[in-house]
Amino acid sequence: MLALLCGGQGTLSDKVFDLVADQPAAEPVFAAASACLGEDPRKLVGMRNADELSVNHVSQILTVASALTIYACIADLLTGTTAVTGYSAGEMTAWSIAGIWTADEALRLTAVRARLMDSVAGPDGRLGYVRGLDPAVLERLLTNHRCEIAIRNPDRLVVVGGAEPDVIALCHEAATQGAARTGLLAVKIASHTSQLEQACEPLQQAIEASTRAPVADQRILLAGGDGERIFSVSDATAKLACQVARPIDWAATLEAVAELGVDRVLDLGPGHALAEMMQSFLPSIRCYAADGFRSMDGLRNWIASL
Repeated sequence: MLALLCGGQGTLSDKVFDLVADQPAAEPVFAAASACLGEDPRKLVGMRNADELSVNHVSQILTVASALTIYACIADLLTGTTAVTGYSAGEMTAWSIAGIWTADEALRLTAVRARLMDSVAGPDGRLGYVRGLDPAVLERLLTNHRCEIAIRNPDRLVVVGGAEPDVIALCHEAATQGAARTGLLAVKIASHTSQLEQACEPLQQAIEASTRAPVADQRILLAGGDGERIFSVSDATAKLACQVARPIDWAATLEAVAELGVDRVLDLGPGHALAEMMQSFLPSIRCYAADGFRSMDGLRNWIASL
């Protein structure tokens, strides 16, 4: 079985659409993203600097559009059962790939999600990461620096969120307390922390009012927050909405992917961080990233060979 992983924010560049820029199958997604952004995303990524691309509203839409354009170009080849899940904002992508939303609806709701998050977040939110720190030490630093765990990844890689000065201070102290590596992520909002609690209810209302379909017959959709399989779309909307203010256990999600019997993984991006995590977590599973292919023909040939 093949699993598709849909990436989150933080890995955008001017190369993000190179693989799909001239693909006819991707044009409807580009049109939908253009409607949300006010300009063609292919032009936008070439004209904005890294700070401008990391603005939450822009970043979320580009993130979802990136993976959806890749999927649009390979969807006709996915004839068997395929699992799909998403990391943070990538869960919006996963719901579309699972057949619940059209690409237009997924991007529209992503724009709603970003606006709601911005409206309740403080002006100086930030995400950072800490790798290899003893959990007890990390808990103490979180308390001392008023930060929260946003995402738990495999191999003791933890994303933390809070006010930017507090996240910076935590990362600096973690480096002196035995962390293998620390740093800031290009996400300037404290996603998946209690700072965004007030966005949950209006986002749930927006999702419930959206045009939705059941999960497609040949798709297995796993919640990005904990790997739980989603059978009922109605029952899962509250969980998806509240994901913006709850910590994500991505390690548990990858475990759930493996338990399905998946033997191939394709990271739709943007970037290749999810493929690397899965490969490190379960080396027996062959993991690839879409951005590792030189052409769409190459990617399609690989899919067709499965």
